Amino acid sequence: MHGDPMEPFPPLPAADLGLSDEEVVARVRAGEPALYEILMRRYNQLLYRSVRSILRDEGEVEDVLQDAYLAAFQHLDDFAGRSLVSTWLVRIAINKALDRLRRSSRLVGLDGWPEEDLVAQSPPLPVRPDPEAQSSARELARLLAEAIDVLPARYRAVYMLREVEGLDTREAAACLDLPEATVKTRLHRARARLRDELERLAGTSAGETFSFGAGRCDALVARVLARITS
Repeated sequence: MHGDPMEPFPPLPAADLGLSDEEVVARVRAGEPALYEILMRRYNQLLYRSVRSILRDEGEVEDVLQDAYLAAFQHLDDFAGRSLVSTWLVRIAINKALDRLRRSSRLVGLDGWPEEDLVAQSPPLPVRPDPEAQSSARELARLLAEAIDVLPARYRAVYMLREVEGLDTREAAACLDLPEATVKTRLHRARARLRDELERLAGTSAGETFSFGAGRCDALVARVLARITS
């Protein structure tokens, strides 16, 4: 059973030691694979939300995250520093998620997704919450998550990175391999598709949605470390 997705994200381990991403990569390359945990814990949330914007089955999301981390570890020597480590990891995770979709013959790629098909697959937007639900931040975050979930996939990926994860336009464009202008356009259209009341919630509740909780984070880190240190 998966952990509560609203569970608080765990702190970085004591072994973090304030190392930069590049220093972590260098030390892992030099023979300290256990330090890879630092990168996983730093970016589990970002990668989870990136993959979750493409795959909505939680079991598939965690499988893809594990595959992405293992692939990144195996190709760590290929990281040339031309982008941020976080961007490099997100691109790997997104490609893994798209590969999963291609294998299932559901979709053909992030830019090739037919919007009308995605809309047809999505359930209707959630109904307006009652006053009691509005009083609960947790319930509001859940409703916002549902509204984001039914956005067309091409808009959902951009919205998740920009509004939920807080990346700027340049970073989101790099992660999705899209022009910045396209990211801006899709973000605008994503906002327009959310109901007015849910749009008002996004500013205060977006950061609480699609959280990769402590239990799930620990389990994923343990699985990957067991593979790379065995």
